[in-house]
Amino acid sequence: MNLREALETEHSKLRTMEIVDYVGDNGERFAELIGIFFGGEYRLAQRAGWSLTYCAERHPELVAPYIYRLVDLLQEKQAHNAVRRNVARLLQFVEIPEKLIGKAYSHCVELFDDQAEPIAVRVFALEVATQIAIHEPELINELQMIVKKHLPHASAGIRSRARKILSAKSPK
Repeated sequence: MNLREALETEHSKLRTMEIVDYVGDNGERFAELIGIFFGGEYRLAQRAGWSLTYCAERHPELVAPYIYRLVDLLQEKQAHNAVRRNVARLLQFVEIPEKLIGKAYSHCVELFDDQAEPIAVRVFALEVATQIAIHEPELINELQMIVKKHLPHASAGIRSRARKILSAKSPK
């Protein structure tokens, strides 16, 4: 399969899953797909991003060589919101290296706290920040305060994810 052609010809769940099945656990095919995602062409990056998230869910180990670059993409405001959305969604499924935990948490909190960001970006960023904060008492308290600030005007999606963090207890 030519991944670029497949992404150019059709944008559907069926095509996305065909690509995910084709990539499987093959590191070279994943490298080609993520190269298209990093390539900067908006439409192709958006389509590749959808496939990448499913690939990461099935085979999170494939993401490891690209994790630093992916975390950096979270703060790139010139990147289309579909890129930030797909990166935040993908990060839910992978183990973030200890060296990157602070940076990933900080970027995700900034995305969640920015009301100009689309709801999907904010919801996925909140989920990643929650997964990180759940292990740190200071972070969980901080995140709970930030979430409470947004609750009065939050969308249903944000309120739903916010319940998880608000009910979380600090680790002992």
